Amino acid sequence: MKSLKNKKSRQFIYSTHNPIQSILIKNGRVIDPINGIDEIINIYIKNGIIHAISKEASLDFNPERTIDASNMWVVPGLMDMHVHLREPGYEYKETIETGSCAAAAGGFTSIACMPNTNPVLDNKSIIQYVLNCGKACPCRIYPVGSITKKLRGIEISPFSVLQNAGVKAFSDDGKSVNKSDIMLNALLISKELNVPILAHCEDTDLADKNINYVHFNKNSQSSKPIIQSMPAVSEGVMVARDILLAEFTGAHLHICHVSTEGSVALIRWAKDRGINVSCETCPHYFVFTDEDCASSDTNKKMNPPLRSENDRKAIIKGLSDGTIDVIASDHAPHSTQDKNVDFSKAPFGVIGMETMVGAVIAFLTNKQILSPKEFVNKMSIMPNKILGLSGGSLTPQSTADITIIDPKSKWKVDSSLFFSKSRNAIFDGMDLTGFARFTLLGGKLVYERKL
Repeated sequence: MKSLKNKKSRQFIYSTHNPIQSILIKNGRVIDPINGIDEIINIYIKNGIIHAISKEASLDFNPERTIDASNMWVVPGLMDMHVHLREPGYEYKETIETGSCAAAAGGFTSIACMPNTNPVLDNKSIIQYVLNCGKACPCRIYPVGSITKKLRGIEISPFSVLQNAGVKAFSDDGKSVNKSDIMLNALLISKELNVPILAHCEDTDLADKNINYVHFNKNSQSSKPIIQSMPAVSEGVMVARDILLAEFTGAHLHICHVSTEGSVALIRWAKDRGINVSCETCPHYFVFTDEDCASSDTNKKMNPPLRSENDRKAIIKGLSDGTIDVIASDHAPHSTQDKNVDFSKAPFGVIGMETMVGAVIAFLTNKQILSPKEFVNKMSIMPNKILGLSGGSLTPQSTADITIIDPKSKWKVDSSLFFSKSRNAIFDGMDLTGFARFTLLGGKLVYERKL
């Protein structure tokens, strides 16, 4: 991939063939919970690995570049485990290249891409296509295979073949597996292969997306219906079913984009019971509510939809008490033409990789809901652990995937400057705090935000 530049935002993504082989990151606050590090200390990088972490000034090390990380966090490379890259099939919305550039700009060294492409990620050749495209990209790309062939919910995909091709998890994201016997068998196979099932939980019989009526918030002064007929119970019913199936099979169930108070309570119960369940939520669910949809802004339309204030508070409580393991973006790009229609006709989805760090710091860390250590846990350690990847730490001799974050600078979101091909950003125009200043992939600087 050639070097990309965005002069307006003074941001740059350099080629992954950057020749620099040794870097010193000095004076940064290194936050590495796995190794018990949270202090001002230097990191020495050589030949793509973390050579040493030390307070010493030199270690006889002559770096080709020195990064002064004073007043910044130096953390294990961030991982977004829920991303839609749209390629193959919908390249007018996003491509593997543009999506990976958006990821690097957001501070992510790894992403997992969902299978609802065209063709679906349900066969070896398409998995290899994604992996081959990702080789020249500025972040690591891990494809998620579909649970069922063509996402139809009828026949299970060849899990073993897809795992051997490079798949790290399975999901029909965008759709639930409605037939309980199919989901049961998928969980049994996933347990045998020791990979998680990433479940989109929605009872479609209770969530008729073709009915454009029902939900008026009880506290709303608006006379407009503010979301479609997608009640919270449609999520909770399927969360409950999948939790019980996970208990029965012993498989690892990961519940995607949790949005309701009921779902958080069910997951908390499941964890207390010892069921092998993990889950994620997204920034829009702890920042916005269904009241924000009263303006009919299609950039606030996603699936699951924005919920009530009680749901938002429950998501925050779930994050603070550890019920919710991961913060993911559910980055779902759509073209401006697709979104520039009546709310009822607009596609579901918002983009989020380039705003996630700023949203989490502004609305969680700065409000003492999550500490910097917990930030790293939910955005690096846990997504890597759930997917069985080796990232999430700054252990010496490990691959130098590192994110350097400026946690204090305020900035206004301008989606026109994004690296993503799409502009459907829910945080567009808002003031956030904190961003990725540098992203290092395999010891190479692939992104730098100029100040």
